[in-house]
Amino acid sequence: MPHDATNSPGPGRHHPEQAMRATRLVTTASVGVATILVVAKLWAYALSHSVAMLATFADSALDLAASLTTYYAVRYAAAPADREHRFGHGKAESFASLFQALLVAISAALVARESVARLLNPHPVEHGTLAMGVMVLSIVLTVTLVQWQGRAIAQSGSVAVTGDRAHYLSDLGANISVIAGLLLTLYIGWGWADAVVGLGIAAWLVWTAWGVARGALDQMLDHELPDDERRKIKKLALEVPGVLSVHELRTRAAGLFVHMQFHVDLDPKISLSAAHKIVVEVERRLLEAFPAADILIHPDPKGEAEAHGIAHFSGQGEEH
Repeated sequence: MPHDATNSPGPGRHHPEQAMRATRLVTTASVGVATILVVAKLWAYALSHSVAMLATFADSALDLAASLTTYYAVRYAAAPADREHRFGHGKAESFASLFQALLVAISAALVARESVARLLNPHPVEHGTLAMGVMVLSIVLTVTLVQWQGRAIAQSGSVAVTGDRAHYLSDLGANISVIAGLLLTLYIGWGWADAVVGLGIAAWLVWTAWGVARGALDQMLDHELPDDERRKIKKLALEVPGVLSVHELRTRAAGLFVHMQFHVDLDPKISLSAAHKIVVEVERRLLEAFPAADILIHPDPKGEAEAHGIAHFSGQGEEH
């Protein structure tokens, strides 16, 4: 029976080499775009003195730091397992995402402080046309990068690239807001609009930081895969002739990779060799659907095996 290995963008669903290639290319592009935007926005802020421009510059500066972190993290996470890291280095992506969230939160605090100060002490925006030109450039580059990142995530399920993309999506909204604030300030005379837009960007950044941090913490704390993925694993195992039931399934994600382990009940009268063939077939079918999976299967003779395993002793075992 054919198995669909492409219906989910999550970790483990993609071929490791393809996923690594996609993440390496897009993280290099991310660093390049962030560098261009930092230089352009700093120049525009120096000429315009716009607090909204300062806000988006601060965000881009921290995005550059986050993009550099992601650049190195995805390469380290893709390194094969070694003697000291037998489960691989996949969680490096989670640390990178958490660091990204921290930087975004810091950026939000700085922007909010500057916006409140500007509300209390308004300052005219200068060289507004130049500032808007820089924001248009920023939007064009950001849209291009976000589309590229979307394709890379579809090919890898990378949590680090997902976090980086969240930054640039927030940048896209922030850039549009900055243009709106500049237009209101320059052509309608609402001097407070620039600072209010800055506060709105700060709130957007806080929301973005929380979403990125939550995804990173899920992996760092070994959160189970989504229920539909767990059902898929059980379904594939039960489709193998000779597998009578599946129980005590435990899963977790680490970067591009997933780790899964479970018990299968087999006929107690079959030979060890026959049991081994069944387990190998289960692994083969699972690897078709989860090419980047590390799989551990424990065979039990149905009706003759005592309850065992950490899940049993902790009272968290699953139904047979």
